[in-house]
Amino acid sequence: MEWDWAFVWEIMPTLLEGLKITILATILGAIVAAFVGLVLAIARRSPNRLISRPVGFIADFIRGTPLLVQLYFIFYVLPDIGIRLSPLVAGVIGLGIHYGTYTAEVYRAGIDNVPRGQWEAARATNLSMRQAWIHVVLPQAIPPMIPALANYFIAMFKETPLLSAITVLELMNQAKSVANSSYRYIEPITMVGVFFLVISLISVIALRFLEERFTRADER
Repeated sequence: MEWDWAFVWEIMPTLLEGLKITILATILGAIVAAFVGLVLAIARRSPNRLISRPVGFIADFIRGTPLLVQLYFIFYVLPDIGIRLSPLVAGVIGLGIHYGTYTAEVYRAGIDNVPRGQWEAARATNLSMRQAWIHVVLPQAIPPMIPALANYFIAMFKETPLLSAITVLELMNQAKSVANSSYRYIEPITMVGVFFLVISLISVIALRFLEERFTRADER
């Protein structure tokens, strides 16, 4: 089968619609993951073992099971107990929770790197625990973590094709639909690879820029 540029331009609008959903799912999933990871990291640092140990077990369980299984559970099993979610919402929640367990470890490492003297200074100035976290600890912990967090978000972007399993009309699902209806697979599947490669390369360049920037900041 020869490459047909006319067919590529014909299917391009459909693929671009899928790409929009892919990018949207990645952005929303990243926001959920950033929030979930921070909550898990703080909970795992709790001196109360009734909080820290169950949270740790849940995080380990989620990291130890495949994302695809979790997506199926959210979209196909939860409706049996009355929780019905649209495909995109289910996909975003699945991506966010799954990668939130990984970003939690990044947060935890960043928080542990904040000098103990900063905690003591916060207490000495009569800041509440909430104020200490918001005004002292997190502003110092988060910037050095950004490159590592961005790395996980790039990995999340590459895993969005799994959302096609729960009928999200993202890039891969649109390409499969085009291929199945036209019986031409080389153009749509190749274009999916090209889109992912280009966006991943742009993201890697941005990630390296962040790493260099924060490395220079640390040296100062």
